Amino acid sequence: MGRWCTARGRAGTGRARPTGPALPTVFARTAAVTAVLVTVMATTAALPGATALAAGPAGPAGSRTGYDFADGAVRITGASATAGAEELAAGSTYRSSLPRNGTLYYRLELDAASDAYVSVTAVPGTDGEVTAVDGIRVSVRDADGGSCSVHSATFGAAHSPRPVTAWGTREIDAGTGRRCQDAGTYYVSVQRTRPQDSPPDDWDLELTAATEPRPRQTGPTKAPETWDSASPEPLAGEPERRPGGSGFAHATLVGQGVWRDDIRPGETLYYRVPVDWGRQVYATAELAGSADASGYATGALRLALHNPVRGEVDDAAKGYTGRRTSVALAPLPPVAYPNRYATAGHVGALRFAGDYYVVVHLASQVADAFGEGPFGLTLRLRLGGAAQSGPDYAGESRPKGLFEVSARDRLAAPRGSGGAAAGDDAAMKAVAVGGIGTGSLLLLGLAVWTAAARRRT
Repeated sequence: MGRWCTARGRAGTGRARPTGPALPTVFARTAAVTAVLVTVMATTAALPGATALAAGPAGPAGSRTGYDFADGAVRITGASATAGAEELAAGSTYRSSLPRNGTLYYRLELDAASDAYVSVTAVPGTDGEVTAVDGIRVSVRDADGGSCSVHSATFGAAHSPRPVTAWGTREIDAGTGRRCQDAGTYYVSVQRTRPQDSPPDDWDLELTAATEPRPRQTGPTKAPETWDSASPEPLAGEPERRPGGSGFAHATLVGQGVWRDDIRPGETLYYRVPVDWGRQVYATAELAGSADASGYATGALRLALHNPVRGEVDDAAKGYTGRRTSVALAPLPPVAYPNRYATAGHVGALRFAGDYYVVVHLASQVADAFGEGPFGLTLRLRLGGAAQSGPDYAGESRPKGLFEVSARDRLAAPRGSGGAAAGDDAAMKAVAVGGIGTGSLLLLGLAVWTAAARRRT
């Protein structure tokens, strides 16, 4: 408890009395101070440099030429057969390498009540030539060899070496007669999609595994068929500098706003965007013009969105002629649990809330016609829709909190020019006040009372 300041009474009274203000005044002042504190927190969170620690390190554009792997990732060797496969534990991140030929195997130990997700990011060398259909294929199978999922990721028309990410899933859908519903051992296989045309060097791999518990109560089992599919006007305003990260684990935290950075040919930038249930993501990337506008690079500017387990949601690419160029993602549905039942892959990937990743790549071939750069990049992010409550999960995800937006991230995500999304300010202040707590308010009130008492003394 706080300390009461006392002073001698007036001459002749012989009685000590408190010299601070009365308690009602204390709490009135406490409310005022709290309001100021919330405003300061909101303003601080919006400053580009205020969340540098949360966003992770970001060096100058010239130093971000490779992929920045997760700190503390566990080294693991892929097996040439299922018999020697090492386990990928949910909630952990691993590093491995993929040869040109052959298939690597890893092991999962799963229960019968959780959906499981594996992501594999392959990082080729920058010197090798790749084809449009080259990349990686990730499969999940049960112990009997039955297929649970198969996903691929390729380099695309730009023929530019870059990190490519494919994901695998094991989904529980009781009563459907589908395979992969039982508890036990499962296997993840990773291979190149076009080994005969692939560069001969090994590719570094970053692997993650995660599990999602089922809801306590069964909800809709059909994906929404309609949503607001109109494209809003891209956010206007002066862009604020926000250097992108060089990998998923070091992606730069941003919120709605207009952001800028520099990007060089062959470089890939990562941004992390907290997205609540019910929200929609709109993203546009703009590449500045070049002094030499006489060439052409196919699919030069690529923009992609990945979900919290790093599965790709959607992507778009556009060629570059040296003139200012922009590329935008197609309108996407709001994040919702029933999206997983959709037949369209880009809808099914929007199945949970959490940290989404906006990834921008500039093809290495741009350097051939327009030089090494750097080129100015502007990223315009808008969050549509209204935040909603998600499913009541029957347990914890692994890693914990993966499929939710924390109060800390709501406060920490900077918001640039273009204004906050509707309702964001009120929600932010409510979270801030809630985070302070009753005990903290009491301590704050006593501190105010004590300071006032000392001034009067």
